[in-house]
Amino acid sequence: MISSVLVANRGEIACRIFRTCADLGIRTVAVHSDADGNALHARVADTAVRLPGAAPAETYLRGDLIVKAALAAGADAVHPGYGFLSENPGFARAVRDAGLVWIGPPPQAIEAMASKTRAKRLLGIEPLSEVTEADLPVLVKAAAGGGGRGMRIVRRLEELPAALEGARAEAASAFGDGEVFVEPYLEHGRHVEVQILADTHGTVWPLGTRDCSLQRRHQKVIEEAPAPGLPPSLADELRTLAVRAARAVSYTGAGTVEFLVADGRAHFLEMNTRLQVEHPVTEAVFGLDLVAEQIRIAEGHALGTEPPHARGHAIEARLYAEDPARDWAPQTGTLHRLAVPAGVRLDTGYTDGDPIGVHYDPMLAKVVAHAPTRAEAIRRLAGALESAAIHGPVTNRDLLVRSLRHPEFTDARMDTGFYDRHLGELAEPATDPHAPLAAALADAHGRSRFGGWRNVPAQPQVKRYEMAGQEHEVRYRHTRDGLVADGVRVVHADAHLVVLEVDGVQRRFAVARYGDQVHVGATRLTALPRFPDPAAQLAPGSLLAPMPGTVVRVAEGLAEGATVQAGQGLIWLEAMKMQHVISAPTTGTLTALHAEPGRQVEPGTLLAVVQETSS
Repeated sequence: MISSVLVANRGEIACRIFRTCADLGIRTVAVHSDADGNALHARVADTAVRLPGAAPAETYLRGDLIVKAALAAGADAVHPGYGFLSENPGFARAVRDAGLVWIGPPPQAIEAMASKTRAKRLLGIEPLSEVTEADLPVLVKAAAGGGGRGMRIVRRLEELPAALEGARAEAASAFGDGEVFVEPYLEHGRHVEVQILADTHGTVWPLGTRDCSLQRRHQKVIEEAPAPGLPPSLADELRTLAVRAARAVSYTGAGTVEFLVADGRAHFLEMNTRLQVEHPVTEAVFGLDLVAEQIRIAEGHALGTEPPHARGHAIEARLYAEDPARDWAPQTGTLHRLAVPAGVRLDTGYTDGDPIGVHYDPMLAKVVAHAPTRAEAIRRLAGALESAAIHGPVTNRDLLVRSLRHPEFTDARMDTGFYDRHLGELAEPATDPHAPLAAALADAHGRSRFGGWRNVPAQPQVKRYEMAGQEHEVRYRHTRDGLVADGVRVVHADAHLVVLEVDGVQRRFAVARYGDQVHVGATRLTALPRFPDPAAQLAPGSLLAPMPGTVVRVAEGLAEGATVQAGQGLIWLEAMKMQHVISAPTTGTLTALHAEPGRQVEPGTLLAVVQETSS
């Protein structure tokens, strides 16, 4: 029997596995980088072991250090989680060679399937060796790992070399393996996968289907089980193919076989030899704890002859710290509060007051709803997200709510091109026009105990806020009858609650303030100074860091005085496991260059200046 488990991962992943271990009476061991020294997963584990450094390559991708940590902490088993080393056969062998129990598939099965190129060849599918115009569009894809890392769509042949180079760099950083391959890109298919669970006694359970078609930048955003609208014969075919793939490599444990469904046919994509981020929707539908099943399988227990019956429908949404107004750049800062209504599942690696750093994935949480029908699950999840308290950096909450309520999704007509068609309309922030007034009134109550009307009752008070990239000015007055604002009756106002009557209808606004950051319900505002800072002016053509990160590359030969072309890539930043290119905004001359490889930058840091060529 396993008595102590080290989880070779971090954040939400580790916290989720620790919960199951606690339920089973198993001691837990966390590993953490220096950047994660006070992270939730390190705090909730029974024991925590430091991995010196911050970058994944120095810490969570160092299998030798993790095995030493497990032995030092007295663990007798290692669970890899998902991501990092979870699909690394060398790490699995090292764990076993150290006399520890590996809670995962056999190394040879990982080896056969962890490389997408080898997995395809195992099933008789060859990647493209040469790309011609007739093959376009194509997808450049990392052979290892997942999560959208190391993927690029190529629609023109001249874009292929840069796509290959960028994908290799991103894959090497995220997975420690820079191998990439090229395959045809199907524009309007559905991404459907099958969860499998296999024991060491020859039983393989296909646990239904999941639809993960809503993806942005190849990163899954919303997932659900079962995949809606599949003909029964196609669903049976997917389950049969998944079991065949598992048996082909003598698979054991939890895994996922992924397909692209187009024109009524199933096209094999890959087999992920690990637990998936979206596994909670399968757990909800089948009433299982997949981590508990993984542990039992590792202990040698047999599965039943048949899996449990599926019940109802489950949908998961991934909540990210990212700003749609800044090209979805990852956001950092303090997560002041994260709370969702009862009745939904929240998987997260953060608690109130935790910092969101630059080194890792910007996902804050997964929110999961389960209901008897798909329509009820959609309504429950959208409502929970809409009313959740998410105080801190900008998130994709509005995108999630609008996506769930879009007719293509509610009617199950979505495909992987959903966001290509609708991202613009869905990404518009859901602002409340009365939020700035509520913020100003709450602030006035907090600053003025006795009321300002005694001094200059005729003088209006003015407050300025930034909301969704736009500046809003609010005016109100203190009078003998209370606070007055044009067109709105103030029913109640204190530092945390404002009640306004608008067109005869009373509306309540919960207000929370953290420095200059104000949250009014689901609307996020920034209080602006009364007078702009004249020192904040920048030279025209200034290129600023859109997010915190590390400069990993500067264009070859780039130096002050160089001529650059509009759209030319100049500087590459890496933040939260993704690479972002800073391009020249115009054709002109590079008059300043402050970026150099290895430099850490904060949002707004001046990287370079391009002076436009005069006409």
